[in-house]
Amino acid sequence: MKYFLPLIILLSILINPLNTIAEELILAGGCFWCLEHDLESLKGINFVESGYSGGVLQNPTYENHDGHQEVVLVNYDSELVSVPEILRLYLRNIDPLDGNGQFCDRGDSYRPVIFFKDSIEESDAKNALISASYELRVPLEKISVELKSKGKFWLAEEYHQDFAKRNELKYKFYRFSCGRDQKLDKLWRDNARSTNLWSE
Repeated sequence: MKYFLPLIILLSILINPLNTIAEELILAGGCFWCLEHDLESLKGINFVESGYSGGVLQNPTYENHDGHQEVVLVNYDSELVSVPEILRLYLRNIDPLDGNGQFCDRGDSYRPVIFFKDSIEESDAKNALISASYELRVPLEKISVELKSKGKFWLAEEYHQDFAKRNELKYKFYRFSCGRDQKLDKLWRDNARSTNLWSE
């Protein structure tokens, strides 16, 4: 009997090794369609899901998620990619100077937020914001990304998942008309949407 539990653990690792090294990070940065699409490109990301988090409303929906932000849950392999690397790509895909929304999407639902699970992730987030302020040559207090303790993630409706892949034309039109890439290029210049090391 004393060998039963270790045997079960070993079998679960052998059958599904992905779960043994998978970690999750929740990020808000405007439209979750865009953030999902942008972060899925990073090596080491297993998958990204769109949803809602940050509020107290139970079972939020797209029509009613008052108090929540549109977020993505990033499931990643911690042996292939680190939180600082994910946060660097995340920040270069948002406007961290805008705390009232992102691009054409305005209001509380679209505020940029990094949700941390512990003091290590909180420290990683703070360091990323400092690096972003250096790269953008703005004082740290101009960075308007909120850091918030991680709460429950509510999965968004099925039609929101992989929206960019399943509705390519509609997604591209939305992204262009929202001015997301134009603003990112102006703000981050050559580092927009990139995984380049921070420049100081």
